[in-house]
Amino acid sequence: MKRTDQMLLALAAALALAGCAAPPLQYYTLSGASRAAGAGSAAGSAAGSAARSAAGSANAGAVHIEVAPVGVPERLARPQMVIRNDSDDPDSNRRGGGRGDSDGASTRVQVLEQHRWTSAFDSELRDAFAGAISTPAGAVDVTRGGRLPGQPVYRVAIRVRYLDAILDRQVDAGFGWTITRSDDSRSAICHAAVSQPIGAGMDELVQGIQQTVAAAAHRIAAQISQLQANGSATCEPVASPSASPAAGAARPLAVRIR
Repeated sequence: MKRTDQMLLALAAALALAGCAAPPLQYYTLSGASRAAGAGSAAGSAAGSAARSAAGSANAGAVHIEVAPVGVPERLARPQMVIRNDSDDPDSNRRGGGRGDSDGASTRVQVLEQHRWTSAFDSELRDAFAGAISTPAGAVDVTRGGRLPGQPVYRVAIRVRYLDAILDRQVDAGFGWTITRSDDSRSAICHAAVSQPIGAGMDELVQGIQQTVAAAAHRIAAQISQLQANGSATCEPVASPSASPAAGAARPLAVRIR
């Protein structure tokens, strides 16, 4: 075989291998959810304003918060993104590099091998919640350290009861949390269910998750400010918009807190 033919065969083999190569991994983070998502929703804006107002009236020095590791359902405790199949789209399992033999049932989920969080999902949530709570409450975040000996701190324990993300449609999430102060009996407990419509694509899905986290975080921040100012806190519902958003307008959060 001539040398030219050998070179052509080698080139053809290289091109074939390149065509079979897996698509590159895409990485996502929840960082920045407090400002980007909270400011974009009516619920987040109202809760944030209430928290800042209560924090300003407290006038009792800096508030310190510490967010415990966030509890998540076992299926979500992985770096790969996990989405729930859309029951109206039997072919949804072919999007996003998912694995699994979806039959279109809403009970099926996909583990997206090509779309991953930059760290374990519970760590992403912990960092996102810490930032989203401390900003509107005007608090110092000592989750990762920096707390002085004897410094009172509000400890926040959060559990994700469920988080169902449907590509190109919506994100539904349920959160529960407790707040306790380290040096006295001040405490609060609350649950929230959040539904966020989203647009098309993975970036929209991630932003939808950010917005659900921000909605819960702003309510937690408001409760911490109430505890600091009044010694007690209420778990009040956030009004849900009744009208559908106009084309191009920001999609409202539907929030139920009990």
